[in-house]
Amino acid sequence: MQARIYQPSRNAMQSGQGKTHTWILEHAPNSSREVDPLMGWTSSDDTQSQVKLRFESKEAALAYAQAHGIEATVREPNKRKANIRAGGYGENFATGRRGSWTH
Repeated sequence: MQARIYQPSRNAMQSGQGKTHTWILEHAPNSSREVDPLMGWTSSDDTQSQVKLRFESKEAALAYAQAHGIEATVREPNKRKANIRAGGYGENFATGRRGSWTH
């Protein structure tokens, strides 16, 4: 059984880093999806592909995979560089601002 371990990236609607500090073990699908001839829905007989396990650390996820005989590949996250300005957002509205306010 194959699985991948990764740290999720942030949602496109997120500005912060919430829900990106956990690690996820996700099983790879064992069989392809099929189209139901009556309803036209796609389905699969593989229930493990629906399972996502969350862990606090990468080591915990690897230990779980090793204990249960799961062949797992780890995908390291691409970390963003922090964009922190000296004055922050409030500096835009400071009364002692030297430059003119332009849009």
